[in-house]
Formats: sequence, structure tokens, C-alpha cells
Amino acid sequence: MPSTARERARADLTAEITDLARTQLATVGATGLSLRAVARELGMASSAMYRYFPSRDELLTRLIIDGYDALGAAAEEADDPTAPPAQRWLAVCRAVRRWALAHPHEYALLYGSPVPGYAAPRDTVPAAARVGVVLGRVLGDAARAGLLPDAPGRTPTLVSSETAEVLGGDHPSLDDGVRARALLAWSSLFGAVSFELFGHFVGSVVDADAFFDHAMQDLSGLLGF
Repeated sequence: MPSTARERARADLTAEITDLARTQLATVGATGLSLRAVARELGMASSAMYRYFPSRDELLTRLIIDGYDALGAAAEEADDPTAPPAQRWLAVCRAVRRWALAHPHEYALLYGSPVPGYAAPRDTVPAAARVGVVLGRVLGDAARAGLLPDAPGRTPTLVSSETAEVLGGDHPSLDDGVRARALLAWSSLFGAVSFELFGHFVGSVVDADAFFDHAMQDLSGLLGF
């Protein structure tokens, strides 16, 4: 928390800048994001804006981290560790979809087309992994509770050690084959949400809610829940 009046004023103005930038996402998209336009809306000189965000890319990075954090928080709040794994998985998936449908432009910034000329820094990785950490916790808890079938045997290395740590950690029931299926389920969740949000299911899906739940339940079976 900012402790001085100057720090509080800076935090408030930074929040106002990012709020206006999110509004820009809805009207001109990430490629049209402009520090000058935000400065105009705030009645600031462009040179003053650069004291808060020295470049458009730094503002984009802030928006991306904020978006991932908001999405991750929604997933974390939806998870009930006392529920059975299949229910936990479905609740988290539903929370991801709800957030995406409520914040389509922010979701598009995270999972839509890359912004030309922008490369996300490593700073974005912890926030981007938050949903995966929640899903990995569900998988790991199921393994430690004896609710997953034993792994059939050694499999080739398919996922990185960092991803393996996110997807449940070390347990005899979690071999690389299970982790690969977990990564497939994780990516399929976002694939289903992206197809719906970007209109690719139009004419193919009759009931979007029912289809999503059915697909996520199939993926939970893939995980062994």
C-alpha cells in the first residue's frame, strides 16, 4: 500500500491511466493503443505520461499482467478444495469462461492475435500461470488423496520440469503422460473459450453453456477424475 500522499497520488493516476487504456482496448484494440490518446483523455501532456509508462509496450505489459491476475483470481476464488476433483475442475473452468465473457477485450489481449512488434517480458509469466497453478493443485490434490489411477509406467519426457511442478508436483500417480494430458486439458479449456468468444462456434453449437460443461467434463475424465 502506498504510504505517502505522493505515492498515493501516483498510484491513483497509474490506475486511471490503465483504466483508460482498457477502454481503448475496447474501441481500437491493442494495436491501436496510444499513450498520447490516453494523455489527451486525462488532460495530461504526453511528456508527463512517460513518467508513468515510458513506452506503449510497458503499458501493454501492465495491462497483460493485470488481466492475467484478474483471471487467475477468478479461478482461485472458484476452487473449493473440499469438493471432489471433477467438481473443482468444472468450477474453475466455468470461472475462466465467465471472466472471459465479461471481459472480452482483455481476454483478447491475453489470448488473441499477437500485437505486432510487442514481445511479452518474463514479468508476465507468473501471472499467466495462475490458472494453471489452480488446475495443477486440483490434479496434485487428487493424486495425493489416492483418487487417480496409478501411472502405467515410465513415459518419455513430454513437458518441462517447470510445467511438471505447476501440474501437481511429484507423485507416483503423476507421470509425464498424466502431465501431458493435464497440459492438453489446460490448453483445451482456453481453446474452447477462445472459439466461443471469437465466434468460431456460431452455427455449430446449439447451447453454449451445455456444450462447455460437456466438454469440460470430458476433459476431467481425460485427467482421471
